[in-house]
Amino acid sequence: MTETPPPRRARAEIDLGALRANVRTLRARVGPHVRMMAVVKADAYGHGAVRCARAALDAGADWLGTATPQEALALRAAGITGVPLMCWLWAPGDPWDRGIEAGLDMSVSGMWALAEVLEAARRTGGIARIQLKADTGLGRNGCQPADWPELVEAALKAEADGLVKVTGLWSHLACADEPHHPSIAAQLDVFRSMLDHAERAGVVPEVRHIANSPATLTLPEAHFDMVRPGIAVYGISPSPDLGTSAELGLRPVMSLKGSVALVKRVPAGHGVSYGHHYVTETETTLGLVPLGYADGVPRHASGRGPVLVGGTVRRVAGRVAMDQFVVDLGGEEPGAGTEAVLFGPGDRGEPTAEDWAVAADTIAYEIVTRIGARVPRVYLGE
Repeated sequence: MTETPPPRRARAEIDLGALRANVRTLRARVGPHVRMMAVVKADAYGHGAVRCARAALDAGADWLGTATPQEALALRAAGITGVPLMCWLWAPGDPWDRGIEAGLDMSVSGMWALAEVLEAARRTGGIARIQLKADTGLGRNGCQPADWPELVEAALKAEADGLVKVTGLWSHLACADEPHHPSIAAQLDVFRSMLDHAERAGVVPEVRHIANSPATLTLPEAHFDMVRPGIAVYGISPSPDLGTSAELGLRPVMSLKGSVALVKRVPAGHGVSYGHHYVTETETTLGLVPLGYADGVPRHASGRGPVLVGGTVRRVAGRVAMDQFVVDLGGEEPGAGTEAVLFGPGDRGEPTAEDWAVAADTIAYEIVTRIGARVPRVYLGE
């Protein structure tokens, strides 16, 4: 059977071989006695949750993690079963019943959530797998230390009643991507104290975990029983302060490419794109790339976003529009269909997601996660 050629207008190439190598690198950082959860929330940070989840498991991940229950249930529906799967961002009225039936590990941060879990357990006749989340200082989800004894006591009573099993105790770090930030040690102290209280009260967790990608890479004291790398699985450094992807032994998984759809000569003084924020200084060649902010190319990178065309890195000329942007090619006149590489691993001279993050005054997480569904994913190394 003839293979379908990759789309030429635009595509995000996803290197699953690189993802597997990243998982193996991360596993080597934590050793054989610490389990690893590969976080595949937000459609695996824009890379494609189902394929990336399978590749991560193939490479040695022990758990999978998502933010929403809908994300987790979609993985189960795709046939990813028989592996622990945690989701942590629940809202009132979410499908706790289906979570129980699917064997999800469901995060509980307060009494309202525990009450909804117990109602669902009674309705379904199942035993809910729950993990109690501690707010150790991030100030988002999680139970405050002052409320922790009540939540632990209620969870243990529900466990004694056969309605739940408390499988984990966990938290999340606020500043692990900032080496030596004082909040790191403070949060770990609070976490240890909250763990001690829960375990003294009778909780016997399968896993205790707090380490995200930067903590997995740099804070062995935060590894406990399991680590939860997210962005590092996809080969992107969690922070320039920690080193580049290459310095951390990681390889970016996504490359965003398009084709030059139109090449034309224009005179000096010619305005380019909305608002004429870019005006040609001399006669020059413009190239049109059919990708825009509807595809996830950040409008904030207008005039700054780097693009590799014909072996030369150019900058977006003028504003990024919804469906397209322009680059000034100077004296070069590549043919229509010439490849334009917005970002990739960077080892062939192309820009990286971090380069685009700098251009857009954001973080590389956002650059890859925002690439929209209109851009087809092409999987390499399956």
